[in-house]
Amino acid sequence: MRWTPHATVATIVEQDGRFLLVEEHAEGALVINQPAGHLEEGERFSEAACRETLEETGWEVTPEHLLGLYVYRSPRNGVTYHRCCFIARALKHHTERELDEGIVGALWLTRDEIVARRAQLRSELVLECIDDYLAGIRYPLSLIHEPEEI
Repeated sequence: MRWTPHATVATIVEQDGRFLLVEEHAEGALVINQPAGHLEEGERFSEAACRETLEETGWEVTPEHLLGLYVYRSPRNGVTYHRCCFIARALKHHTERELDEGIVGALWLTRDEIVARRAQLRSELVLECIDDYLAGIRYPLSLIHEPEEI
């Protein structure tokens, strides 16, 4: 079997001490995650982050910083995920938008509320990324070198 990493994106969106999260069905359980998903062919990382956030929450966002690059190997399925996590600002909520299949809805939770629901987190990356954000970690978007057309 050939090993193939999965290129993914995630978005940290914070407003008034609350973080935008997604409640979704995954692998037979109801879990909580950042808006996140796989990079599609021909798509820039930042474009994928905006698309996934819109598709999963109905929120239009604009990336402002790169939070970091995270590598996670799921103990459930053995897949290695390479996650590019962005910090974004919420612009507009499209309440009429139908969300992706499997998505129950968007949640705005404080860190304490997230910790209280730790058993529901899709992975430990959810809290790790929030803690990195709260620690003030920020990188310029220019850290990612992508051509105009991929």
